Amino acid sequence: MPQQDNLSASNSTGSDPSVFFLSGIPGLEAMHFWISIPFASMFTVALLGNCTLLYVIKTEPSLHQPMFYFLAMLAFIDLVLSTTCMPKTLSIFWFISREISFTACLVQMFFLQFFSIMESSVLLAMAFDRYVAICNPLRYTTILTNLMIAKIGLVSLARVLLLVVPTPFLLSRLPFCQSHVISHCYCEHMAVVKLACGNTWLNNIFGIFATLFVIGLDLPFITLSYVKILRTVLSLASKEEQRKAFSTCVSHLCAILILYTPVLLTTIVHRFGQQVAPHTHVLMANFYLLFPPMMNPIVYGVKTKQIRNKVMSLLLRWKKL
Repeated sequence: MPQQDNLSASNSTGSDPSVFFLSGIPGLEAMHFWISIPFASMFTVALLGNCTLLYVIKTEPSLHQPMFYFLAMLAFIDLVLSTTCMPKTLSIFWFISREISFTACLVQMFFLQFFSIMESSVLLAMAFDRYVAICNPLRYTTILTNLMIAKIGLVSLARVLLLVVPTPFLLSRLPFCQSHVISHCYCEHMAVVKLACGNTWLNNIFGIFATLFVIGLDLPFITLSYVKILRTVLSLASKEEQRKAFSTCVSHLCAILILYTPVLLTTIVHRFGQQVAPHTHVLMANFYLLFPPMMNPIVYGVKTKQIRNKVMSLLLRWKKL
């Protein structure tokens, strides 16, 4: 039945080239309802966790520090990423609502790419924050001023716009004269490019360049920061001092692993895993958009004492109401 829906959707687009159809998870259409249960659960945890994190940082004066400003940015980005794709994905699973206009598709793609790159930029900024806090603690407040944080934000924004703005223009110039069924749960860039019947070499090159530019720039700088941090920590005389200094980095290291591991796996499988089943590609892409937003507030809530204490006091207060 789902395959017939896809076929009819593909045929119906001949008269309206501005309409596309999202297939969901190819090959697993019969299991969409059951797949929606973990998806909806992860989405709910991501919403509750990141909203709580933002509320705690806003209302707790002791958290009004650069490190937690960056964490608030990360929580906001995670909220946008998950809400950009999951409502449509769940509507496909629950209501077979597959139709999406080409304009809406481009907007969704823009937001996903924009905030994915911003998330990487924020993690890089957080690595710089930890480097200054551990390697130059006496200059921490003079280096990471509000002005410096604003400058970091503006540079990150400029980089994101440079890498993301060309994408919708490159796609809008392509003709889509064949199937309009996107084999995905959302408008993933390469899944849309594959539907074009024109020359897509520029789209492919730009997509690879953007990915390599972000990962190839951010990861080396994050690694360099932690090499310097490790050298500083190991130079401390007391084991207790070493443990305390490095414990401030644990949450950030977890956030890095949570983000970049799915990104690297998805990129490798997408570029070189031609024999991998299509539903594996789609599941990994959704996992990348759901797992970090769900896990980041949990990691920071467990590992950061100030956040943990504030959340516990909120829970106790709500319990009394």
